[in-house]
Amino acid sequence: MSSPINPLDNLPPVEVEAPPDSSSIEPKFKTDENPSWNEWDVLVIVGITIGASFILGLSVILAAKLLFLRSFDWGRLASIPELILVAQLLTYIAVFAVMYWMVAARTGNFWKSIRWQWSSSWWMFLLGGAGLYIALAGLGQLLPIPKHLPIDRFFDSPREATLMSVFAVTVAPLMEELFFRGFLYPVLARKSGMTGSILLTGGAFGILHGAQLKYSWAVLIIFLVGIALTTVRAVTKSVAASFMMHVGYNGTLSLLIYFVTGGFRHLEKINQ
Repeated sequence: MSSPINPLDNLPPVEVEAPPDSSSIEPKFKTDENPSWNEWDVLVIVGITIGASFILGLSVILAAKLLFLRSFDWGRLASIPELILVAQLLTYIAVFAVMYWMVAARTGNFWKSIRWQWSSSWWMFLLGGAGLYIALAGLGQLLPIPKHLPIDRFFDSPREATLMSVFAVTVAPLMEELFFRGFLYPVLARKSGMTGSILLTGGAFGILHGAQLKYSWAVLIIFLVGIALTTVRAVTKSVAASFMMHVGYNGTLSLLIYFVTGGFRHLEKINQ
């Protein structure tokens, strides 16, 4: 006796798709930032910066004492703006060398890995930095910011003011952008997403400038600058864009001081 025919036996087999691997699903707040370095590498750079700043700062002061300014005491030497800027420049060179080696050794292309991408509309970011300064200058007028800040010592003479202004639109924004928007932000964004990382990077940027501003309400302005710069970096995916905006911000401030003081000849007007 034959077995009954089951009509379902003639149906084509149904392929059941396996559920996706949960480990491959990225949270919606994640970004595509995936640098070849990690948080430990960032801490190494911070440590090298602190160490190089201390060692090179002492070296510059010692060299000045032995070669040029023998009659100056150590405390006075440590407060000379020109020596501070020279030590800062040497520190930046040392830190950049470490950054370059760290990235180039792993990827073979430092500038591409750091997302240094130029755009034909670079001038727009330059103007954006100028606009940012004008907007935040109005906020600064409403805050109880002391008239005299530690950073003012770099504007005691025309020579010091000129050196500081050149430094502020060249080396300083370059190195700050390479570290904060080039190294720090993508590491934070890989774990915390865009919004949280923008706030954290902006906070770190403000803290860096705290001592220069006596940890006054002026730090809030620098924090907002850091948020704006990091937002530009996050949206454009270009450190070159945030660098140009940084140059525009610092350049506007320097030009304003230059014109207000009659070409740095009347620096006493800064705090009036």
